[in-house]
Amino acid sequence: MVDIATRVWNHKWKIDPIVRSLIDTDFYKLLMCQSVFRNKPDTQVTFSLINRSTHVPLARLIDEGELREQLDHIRSLSLSRGESTWMRGNTFYGKRQMFTPEFMDWFEALRLPPYHLERRGDQYELTFEGSWPEVMLWEIPALAVLMELRGRAVLNTMGRFELQVLYARAMTKLWEKIERLRTLEGLRLADFGTRRRHSFLWQDWCVQAMGEGLGSAFAGTSNCLIAKNRDLEAIGTNAHELPMVYSALAEDDKALAHAPYDVLSDWQEEHDGNLRVILPDTYGTKGFLDAAPDWLAGWTGIRIDSGDPATGAETAINWWKARGEDPRDKLVIFSDGLDADKIIELHNQFSDRVRVSFGWGTMLTNDFKGLTNDDRLAPFSLVCKAVSANGNATVKLSDNPNKAMGPATEIARYKRVFRVGEQSPMGVEV
Repeated sequence: MVDIATRVWNHKWKIDPIVRSLIDTDFYKLLMCQSVFRNKPDTQVTFSLINRSTHVPLARLIDEGELREQLDHIRSLSLSRGESTWMRGNTFYGKRQMFTPEFMDWFEALRLPPYHLERRGDQYELTFEGSWPEVMLWEIPALAVLMELRGRAVLNTMGRFELQVLYARAMTKLWEKIERLRTLEGLRLADFGTRRRHSFLWQDWCVQAMGEGLGSAFAGTSNCLIAKNRDLEAIGTNAHELPMVYSALAEDDKALAHAPYDVLSDWQEEHDGNLRVILPDTYGTKGFLDAAPDWLAGWTGIRIDSGDPATGAETAINWWKARGEDPRDKLVIFSDGLDADKIIELHNQFSDRVRVSFGWGTMLTNDFKGLTNDDRLAPFSLVCKAVSANGNATVKLSDNPNKAMGPATEIARYKRVFRVGEQSPMGVEV
């Protein structure tokens, strides 16, 4: 077991780079990358960093030279032989050779494309432009670098014994959550915490603690490198990026209304079983389900990722019933802003009505709230999103209007096309 506090105290980043592999990323990114590589490889996409927590002055906390050094290191990475063997030969979701030889040949030769970094006041402007399959792989590493450099800026002000106490408290805090969660009968929980983790070493520790504390209730991790190193299931399906880009490519309102279903039609050609999970909230869950083709009701489940989670689950249950499906056979994955209290509440509310699973993110791998006097290590909301495709702006509406993004005129158009009515704003902490 790594002594994280001592490692932080002694650390030299050449030994502990923030991102140490191209598969130090979420599994859904690799699945989506293969789908994009197959269906829309020439689409030109721009990704941009968005700090929703503007009270965190990243450009004052993080040295630009150090940030560039970490980003340049990521550009030097390529798949190792062992990583390639793991992807080519491992069984994912019960399927061998999930990744095709054509995709693997491309991925093995890949180096991530250049980035653009500029300071804007107290924040950084960080963008990535290029072909969609290449630039999409910047999202998770970019977020991990910014999150960890911000944490290191705080840790560098602390003494050796202070660091020991800090990590002891954080470990105790997580273990107390695990002790509460393991009393839940039939719990199924996975680590979804890569993008906003405190650090790689801390995420790896959290995953090991979950494995020991929860046993078979711990389903695995979204982090591919940790899954490989710890012989765990790699967990993940798809994300908002796909419908956002497909929709931006739509030529008119009719094509726009159909674009989210085109995404899932392409996905269905590649995947079955537990990978057939709908993410319906990109442009509003209710409208998406009301207009959904009948074949989608036969999919395995739904992931709830914004808005009130209980409302989202009830909407899904009613939709399945209306389409002649038995909700007890369906999977509902909760994945937005979860912590132990909410997991327990949702599990107790829905576990006898649907198959319930949880993707636990920031509050698993970055809960240092209240552990410093000024709370400088509290997690914050940082995202890296596709903002344009072939020159057209992307839009996300979400079930929480505070998560909406895109130009105001396009947001208004999307709300009209997808028939999004009044929405209830919710706080966005992480």
